[in-house]
Amino acid sequence: MQNANLKCGLSESKEGQFHDNIPTNAYVWYDQNWQHDEYLHTHERYQLTYVEEGYQYFHIEEKTYLVPQNHVIWIPTKKEHRISSESKTVNLIIALFKSVPEQDFFQNVHVFSAPNVLKEMILYAQKWDKLLTENEEQANFLKAILTSLPNFCQENNSLQIPVPADDRLIPVCDYINKNYQYAFEIDELANLAQMSVRSLQRIFKQKTNITLQKYLQLIRILKSIELLDTKQYTLSQIAHLVGYKSLSAFSASYFNVIQEKPSLRK
Repeated sequence: MQNANLKCGLSESKEGQFHDNIPTNAYVWYDQNWQHDEYLHTHERYQLTYVEEGYQYFHIEEKTYLVPQNHVIWIPTKKEHRISSESKTVNLIIALFKSVPEQDFFQNVHVFSAPNVLKEMILYAQKWDKLLTENEEQANFLKAILTSLPNFCQENNSLQIPVPADDRLIPVCDYINKNYQYAFEIDELANLAQMSVRSLQRIFKQKTNITLQKYLQLIRILKSIELLDTKQYTLSQIAHLVGYKSLSAFSASYFNVIQEKPSLRK
């Protein structure tokens, strides 16, 4: 969100809080080279964000959601969040809705790859970029996108990175985040947490809903996406840099998380 006073068309009354005086129920906001604010913010509109280029992290409650290129994230109303990215270029297309259908889908966060039909619909909607007044075609088109979202959603829960609330697990996660490219024994992690290996495995799964091995895999794939974005390395080099012994092992792990094969950015 850009500009000190006006962000995505909303007026920021004070840091992280927005007033909505826009009459139209839904509108589109597109920015190239997106500049994000690091602080938490909230607004009353429901938010659909499509990452056209680069990648974005959305920090919501006790989870971090990775939204790679050609993926979308749905954020319900009044859900406090912040965004971050190390990507050199981030192009986002955002649709903001005042009201939505009464379905459970719209009350939860969702991240998924945009199928071609949805991608083309969102790109077409750019023609109404920053149009904040009533427009019948815009209203009908954005409503069509909105009502079709549950059908487009093939949610990828692997793009959710848990942030454990248990203080004993923080040193473990920090260690993995800094040493993901190396092989290490689980005994090392247990020593950091000052508990037995069995207790660490049990408590980590209990607090994050994933295993330590899955957490390591997620961190490696996140780092690979950052390296892909730099356009400086081959796939084999990236596989080695994030800790995989072969390109085939990296490709299989990447597909398991992202649901598509890794490819170099054009």
